[in-house]
Amino acid sequence: MEKTLYTGDRLIVDRLPVTWAQIQNKQYMPERGQIIVFKNPQYTVGNPDEYIVKRVIAFPGEHVVLKGGHYTVYNSQHPKGFNPDDANHGEPGSPTSGSVDTIVQDGTLFVSGDHRQGNYSFDSRNGLGLIPFYDVVGPVSMRIFPFTGVRTF
Repeated sequence: MEKTLYTGDRLIVDRLPVTWAQIQNKQYMPERGQIIVFKNPQYTVGNPDEYIVKRVIAFPGEHVVLKGGHYTVYNSQHPKGFNPDDANHGEPGSPTSGSVDTIVQDGTLFVSGDHRQGNYSFDSRNGLGLIPFYDVVGPVSMRIFPFTGVRTF
């Protein structure tokens, strides 16, 4: 997630939206562009990455294309497609490596890290796959450490 977040940053994760959705017998739906924490669907005992932090790119039923260094998401509201990063206030700053052409399955999210050059970010475009809703812990609300980098999301 570099330049937005770095290894060793300490975060506050808001678990209330997920809990509230569960109480109402609904699925929690994060916002596009929101940074979320989720349980690694490929986690095995001994793997240090039980929980992962990534940015939400696309929702169920949406068509995601990565070409020319940029994501394009197609849905019923935007049949000609749009760049999901346009609303992220300049984050991420680097072009995205690789190519993707997929439709997000029901009950899952397409996520991507912010350090998208090469294979630095293990995300939906390069091996992590789609993230089931039930693995989402909640959105990141604040970075509290390092103290020089405190910010809200």
